[in-house]
Amino acid sequence: DAGRPGAPMEPAPSSRAAAAVAAARGAVGAPYAWGQAGPDAFDCSGLTSWAYGQAGVSLPRTSQGQLHAGRHVPLEQALPGDLVVYRSDASHVGMYAGGGQVLHAPRPGARVRYDPVGMMPVAAVVRP
Repeated sequence: DAGRPGAPMEPAPSSRAAAAVAAARGAVGAPYAWGQAGPDAFDCSGLTSWAYGQAGVSLPRTSQGQLHAGRHVPLEQALPGDLVVYRSDASHVGMYAGGGQVLHAPRPGARVRYDPVGMMPVAAVVRP
């Protein structure tokens, strides 16, 4: 993440995106729970929709809906706050945090955490 020593500091594309990233960072360590959208537990799209909600932005509740919730940008141009939608069926979503990392709620039994953006096949990067 951009807070780690040596990680590049990348600006968020807007103040709303910066606020969403800050909210998602605050959720690190919260448990995964299917169908949950915070503030105490999250599934993948619940985390991203909740984080953007904290910034005053309404996103669709599902990862498939979030695939169409903004402008698509190339992965190489991802900025903090962009949504990274995974797999061809858009079955997972995380939030780009900068420094090649995403924040996401990975799966049952796991907690909200940072992982490398390339942890699984990227379908799209969406800038809400």
